[in-house]
Amino acid sequence: MCSPDGGHVITYNGEIYNYRELREDLIKSGVSFRGGSDTEVLLQALVTWGVEPALRRLNGMFAFAYWNGAERKLCLARDRFGEKPLYYSWQNGRFFFGSELKALAKHPAFVREIDQSILPTYLRFNYVPWPHSIFKKVFKLIPGHFLEVDLSGEARASQPYWQLRDLVEKREMDRRAADDPGIITELDGLLSKAVGQRMLSDVPLGAFLSGGVDSSLVVALMQKQSARPVKTFTIGYWETDYNEAADAARVAKHLGTEHHEYYISSRACVDIISRLPEIYDEPFADSSQIPTTLVSQFTRQHVTVALSGDAGDEMFGGYNRYIWSRRVWPLINSLPAGMRGIARDMAHRLSPVQWDRIFMGLNPILPGKLQVRSAGDKLHKLAAALGAKDTDTLYRNFVSQWHNPGDILDGIPEVPSLLDDPTACPAGLHFIEKMMYLDQLTYLPSDILCKVDRATMSTGLESRVPFLDNDVARFGWSLPVETKLHRGIAKWPLRQVLKRYVPEELFERPKTGFGIPIGDWLRGPLRDWAENMLNEQSLKSGGFFHAGVVRKQWMEHLSGRRNHQHALWSVLMFQAWSQKWS
Repeated sequence: MCSPDGGHVITYNGEIYNYRELREDLIKSGVSFRGGSDTEVLLQALVTWGVEPALRRLNGMFAFAYWNGAERKLCLARDRFGEKPLYYSWQNGRFFFGSELKALAKHPAFVREIDQSILPTYLRFNYVPWPHSIFKKVFKLIPGHFLEVDLSGEARASQPYWQLRDLVEKREMDRRAADDPGIITELDGLLSKAVGQRMLSDVPLGAFLSGGVDSSLVVALMQKQSARPVKTFTIGYWETDYNEAADAARVAKHLGTEHHEYYISSRACVDIISRLPEIYDEPFADSSQIPTTLVSQFTRQHVTVALSGDAGDEMFGGYNRYIWSRRVWPLINSLPAGMRGIARDMAHRLSPVQWDRIFMGLNPILPGKLQVRSAGDKLHKLAAALGAKDTDTLYRNFVSQWHNPGDILDGIPEVPSLLDDPTACPAGLHFIEKMMYLDQLTYLPSDILCKVDRATMSTGLESRVPFLDNDVARFGWSLPVETKLHRGIAKWPLRQVLKRYVPEELFERPKTGFGIPIGDWLRGPLRDWAENMLNEQSLKSGGFFHAGVVRKQWMEHLSGRRNHQHALWSVLMFQAWSQKWS
């Protein structure tokens, strides 16, 4: 879009949810508008207020490039939490930028050279974190930053217009008791407003519904503000251990939504796998990318915009690692090293599959909050944490898929990440808050938001995330750990809000991720595909992986003695990507 005088131009991806308020402010300052879009408001805000002041006033998800004709300067900018992607690169005197690597790769002068130095980090986390990309000299703009480039060919380092650190350091801690109804009412109001803003659309709109706390709350607040049944969408599996469709259906029935279910088969997953390297542009190995892509395709058959419950875990303390760390670390820290070793050895005497069988036998006699899904994997992960010397190491263990990626890479040292920086977190945070802070800087933008954005956009569906609203994020950080994890219950405030709309028995159950039975499928319908990627010739031809180590893990996985699904998936996704992009 061009300004009326033609001197300013914007190319833009995203949504500005508070554009109506910004429009009124601009009109009061004398700006006139030709239409009613948020794109025009964004452009006029940049022209009138300047880049940084305008960015600070935005509440939304966006990536844009803005040409300031008066100053002969290009500006790139990305939203606060990194919902929308933006790549850039200087190569041979040319400046490239775009939302997707595949767009940059279309240019005949663009050079694609794999950055081997980032491979250990990719294997550890299953994603390539900002500011890196899989290619040398190609970068992701940091969330909450803008970058200015002038015609001389010089680019300043990107500048922050907003930082999570500032939000945390300047927060005013809410000292009300966790069960104070005022907290719940305030959160209800903030979330209702955030959901309402994201419901404004001139195209058909719906929501993803898993039946968990976060998505159920978003749908409940949508239905409260809708004159007709909200369209909801869920995905189901024939494997009962992973199937949440029945839970979602019960929530949908209670709320009165127009509910749609899609049960996927391993065949559908095999078909979609071949498209993943193209959809994600980079190696990306969160296996829930498969159901996310499939549910996006299914949802797009009915609506064009879908709200999601993403970021509720990071904002309000929902991950198991927060609960476990708070409960277990004091015990681990009190044990002598020898006792830790004994406990770790005892956990490893049985395979994850054997532990699963034991817990499956116990679950019928345990209360709901003590029941555990995928118990074997979680117990082995907890056993690995027994070797942690401090809470920083404990967190690193929890979020690592390959704990020693150098084992399968020939002599490639690991690039330091935020987890290696002792100054990455503000001083004075509770160690659980440090985990949440780092998750919001790393895992949230580079895994969760990347996964959802690429999956939805690949099928022409737009996803909106109410939990990333500016005011909701600010309120979330005002709550102490004791409120978020009150009585040892994750996301206590969100659960209390949800209880106003949905009976507790419909959503209180063991937490599970949006996963698939990838471990079983690798032994079954995906075995031939995986063997083709992991045979010795394929591994050696790439020149990156130590074939013997990968083959050993693959054989252990096939035997059922160990479940190496996540570690193997990272290698598989790199191999698939490499074949597609070579």
